[in-house]
Amino acid sequence: MKLHDIPGGAKAFLLVAKFCYGVKLELTALNVVELRCAAEYLRMTEDFGNGNLIMQCENFLNEVFGNWTDSIKALETCEGILCYAEELHIVSRCINSLAMKACSDPSLFSWPVSGPESMQSSEGTEFWNGIHVSSRSRKVQEDWWFEDVSFLRLPLYKRLILEVGSRGMKADIIAGSLIHYARRHLPLLGRQASNDDRTFSALVLNVSASSEVDQRGLLEEIVELLPHQKGVTPTKFLIRLLRTSTILHASFLCQENLEKRIGAQLEQAAIEDLLIPNMGYSVETLYDIDCIQRILDHFMLVDRNGNDCILTRVEDGQLMGSNSVAPLTMVANLIDGYLAEVAPDVNLKLPKFQSLAAAIPDFARPLDDGIYRAIDIYLKAHHWLTDSEREQICRLMNCQKLSLEASTHAAQNERLPLRVVVQVLFFEQLRLRTSVASWLFLSDNIENSHNISGNMAALGGTNNAAPYDNACTTENRAFGIDNNMKERVSELEKECLSMKEELDKLVKTKGGWNMILKKLGLRIKFKNSEQKPSKLLINSKPDREMSSTSPLMNEQQRTS
Repeated sequence: MKLHDIPGGAKAFLLVAKFCYGVKLELTALNVVELRCAAEYLRMTEDFGNGNLIMQCENFLNEVFGNWTDSIKALETCEGILCYAEELHIVSRCINSLAMKACSDPSLFSWPVSGPESMQSSEGTEFWNGIHVSSRSRKVQEDWWFEDVSFLRLPLYKRLILEVGSRGMKADIIAGSLIHYARRHLPLLGRQASNDDRTFSALVLNVSASSEVDQRGLLEEIVELLPHQKGVTPTKFLIRLLRTSTILHASFLCQENLEKRIGAQLEQAAIEDLLIPNMGYSVETLYDIDCIQRILDHFMLVDRNGNDCILTRVEDGQLMGSNSVAPLTMVANLIDGYLAEVAPDVNLKLPKFQSLAAAIPDFARPLDDGIYRAIDIYLKAHHWLTDSEREQICRLMNCQKLSLEASTHAAQNERLPLRVVVQVLFFEQLRLRTSVASWLFLSDNIENSHNISGNMAALGGTNNAAPYDNACTTENRAFGIDNNMKERVSELEKECLSMKEELDKLVKTKGGWNMILKKLGLRIKFKNSEQKPSKLLINSKPDREMSSTSPLMNEQQRTS
């Protein structure tokens, strides 16, 4: 007889023959599946003898399903005889057993639990079934099962992940298992791509056609299995999947799916993640600008829809839409930094640069320093641009939103058009005038508050002035005036008052005005002999500064 199609082949048939001839047979997790399928093929049921091979294999399988490690081993052996194992529902029972254990508390079956049967040594350690373990309770992480299931083939792993998800496993844990599985089976995923990385380029070239097909199918399956919830899968991993998909020439639907996922959570990305090398057939730019443009368009679409939903929600009579600007601002800074990185590329056309920068609305940038830096780098690398093109690209930034440092740099930047430099200088002068005006307004308020305080104190006495003093104290706190400033102002008021009193005394005395004006460097001359101040001749310069040959000086000397 030739039994070519017996499950497990000659190795399994030999074990069956030993069982028939009474040889003691040792069942393990590695051979029980093959023996069970071979016994079913040979119809070794209880009709031909009690305790036949089918019954013994089923009893042992029930013990295997109660252990995590044995269930993994049994499921791995199903891959060689998948059709027979499917008919006997061995695969589904293994997957159900693994999914149940993955979704339950691992401490119930994986790690030893301290109890009365454990022996405590004098050194503070425990022994469980003869195994030396720490006396501290060992905390098991939620990713404890990632490594074991990563050795499964993709069809069985996919079924396990779907079963785990149907049992209520958290989406972030499922995403973590998929990330671990992808890093093990996709070599290109674990390397940071850059155009000057020779090792990476060699690795890409060494991928054979058959291997590329397998990896492409694996990548597309992983993308389909990823949870759709926003923020569950890290953006960095999604971008690496997208980069690998371009290398492996994955399907358009797969790449579009990844771009939409990245666009939905673009604010979590970093600049270095967005530097995806251009792997297309017609390579124009160093990095894939079109891909980032599509991702940004998806983000703007999601953000616009989200803002519409938020603005329609009214709570306590106010629109709740203030927190929606933060992700957009983060993306604006991200895109500005990305533009600064790709700007030195001489093949980057002006329309692509403009389209990517103009996709961000003006209100999303608190400061335009980032876009100004990108524009400056682009102008430096593309020095052949015409004046109209330079003015066109400079319209992407708002000169009013440049910081002091950026404005100073732009005012001295020879690469900028003259009109832009003039605008920068104008807005900087306007900002300076506004600052001075606000400072003067603050000073006037401080002076008025002190004058009113003095008048109230003179009219109402100390009792009436007390409430106003409290108001002035509150006002001073609002303006941030410290005690030193108030003391200085008080001293200046005293000095002005004493000067006014001295001035009044001098005016009342004879010749007071002459003494005052002499101190001020002025000279007075009365025309009539009675010394009546009907008309004054006043010189603003002292006598020593005037010329001795002046006719007016000689006439005055003769008259005197």
